[in-house]
Amino acid sequence: MTTAAALSNNLEDIEIDLLLEGVYRAHGFDFREYSRASIKRRVLELMRAEKAETVSAFQHKLLHEPQSLERFLLGVSVHATAMFRDPSFYLTFRKRVVPLLRTYPTVQIWVAGCSTGEEVYSLAILLQEENIYPKCRIYATDISQSVLRKARAGIFPLASMREYTANYHQAGGLHEFSDYYTAQYDSVIVSPGLRSNIVFSEHNLATDGSFNEFQVILCRNVMIYFNKDLQARVHNLLYDSLSMFGVFGLGNKESLKFTPRAQQYEHLDGGDKLYRKVA
Repeated sequence: MTTAAALSNNLEDIEIDLLLEGVYRAHGFDFREYSRASIKRRVLELMRAEKAETVSAFQHKLLHEPQSLERFLLGVSVHATAMFRDPSFYLTFRKRVVPLLRTYPTVQIWVAGCSTGEEVYSLAILLQEENIYPKCRIYATDISQSVLRKARAGIFPLASMREYTANYHQAGGLHEFSDYYTAQYDSVIVSPGLRSNIVFSEHNLATDGSFNEFQVILCRNVMIYFNKDLQARVHNLLYDSLSMFGVFGLGNKESLKFTPRAQQYEHLDGGDKLYRKVA
């Protein structure tokens, strides 16, 4: 890298630091401890989409234009999701976790980083099929209000239903997947009963604290975009929010190894990232 290119790259990094600090101070959204390579790539992509010539110009838009900030929140948070994503996870949940949940009079569940809601409704379907949904309350949280609005609506592309149906059956589904939605033109809307025990609300894992005690916490494919310090903070937050002998679920590319709470969990199943708090 030439001296001029190195200087330009260094200045760009300084501008990104200032942008993230500005967004945090002005709006309370903290991306300062996200994986550096990931956040830099997304900031530059979004900057170009906003037709800002420099990161500093992009920062000005984020601080003064609410619509730009909303687009930034949508773009910087990763929302790759699907109903019954990683079907074996749900199959293991059905076989190993549901029997534990039957022993509780009520069940509080937190889906942290719920994105547009596909995994939340998947969980609701599973609990309904196991006849324990009436005693469950699912708290589904995310950082973005736009994403939460989509999740609350429960409207998904009709074109995705073939994939979701296959996932559902691989996850041990007991009925026809089409029983859980109504098709309307090129979209489907989930059955109203699935939404009855779900509370969607805004929560920032980077800055907000615990708000309840839960028997189940799922935080899947969220922390892979955080740096080590933020991962440690979130692991401590989720641990403190989980009741003794509660169940914690991670994504299939995530692990409890080398986290501050690794020794306080036991692994429920060899292939899926489901753990039980034991200390």
